[in-house]
Amino acid sequence: MNELVRLSAEVADALRARRPVVAFESTIISHGMPYPRNVETALAAEALARECGAVPATVALLDGRIAVGLDRAELERLGTEKGVLKASRRDLAWALAARKTSATTVSATMIAARQAGIDVFATGGIGGVHRGASDTYDVSADLGELAATSVCVVSAGAKAILDLPKTLEMLETLGVPVVGYGTSEFPAFYSRSSGLALFLRADSPEEVARMLRVQRSLGFQQGILVANPVPVEWEIPRATMDAWIGQAMKDLESRGVHGKEVTPFLLSRIVDLSGGASLETNIKLFHNNVRLACRIAAECVRG
Repeated sequence: MNELVRLSAEVADALRARRPVVAFESTIISHGMPYPRNVETALAAEALARECGAVPATVALLDGRIAVGLDRAELERLGTEKGVLKASRRDLAWALAARKTSATTVSATMIAARQAGIDVFATGGIGGVHRGASDTYDVSADLGELAATSVCVVSAGAKAILDLPKTLEMLETLGVPVVGYGTSEFPAFYSRSSGLALFLRADSPEEVARMLRVQRSLGFQQGILVANPVPVEWEIPRATMDAWIGQAMKDLESRGVHGKEVTPFLLSRIVDLSGGASLETNIKLFHNNVRLACRIAAECVRG
């Protein structure tokens, strides 16, 4: 184990005993939701993982180390402390060297999971190609990480604020398998349907775990993106979402927001426009992904 990686006792014991472990990112705590919903959501996800027979491993950069598995005080710290950074692959070494308190994005969490020996990671939605990327070149590091790091990422597709057709095309170009779970269509985060067909499909956790094993046996380095649609009862219709996203994009342009602040701004603005409905759906789909990730992790340790 790399000396820069600190495992909680619970996570270390589970990995030694080959019990299921599921990684969680921490950007959802520091930048994705307002307090106290952010900490409540994280605690509920960890409790849900334990109910499903898995050990949760929320990841963050604390005191110069990659912390894999956080206690309640550390979750509260991420959710309340001012100036918590948002670290991706680009920032990881600098943030550790500078001992900066940082939440981890999808890309940084994948790196941490692989370093720790964790096969499965549950999140809400991955980053991708931003709308207008032909002018801004704004493409999330999550896509490159999926092409380079062998971890199974369970999400409800990519965030709906993105250019989903271009995101899916980029994943194909990078050779990342995108597997629809119980669906042959790429989900649109808040909505079950995007109109974008998927070639790969799995209908059981065992199929996903077997695919990850085969990839590693072949020496492939890329991960697997499991696209798990939001439950029907929490879905927001695409037409409704498109209207809110369109307004949020206009607000983004008028205020000159750019860089790492784009996604948090848009998600926060959509929460306002939706009267909180998008936040509730975000939480429900994340917890739905946790359930599936725990089942996949259980199959991984059986293999």
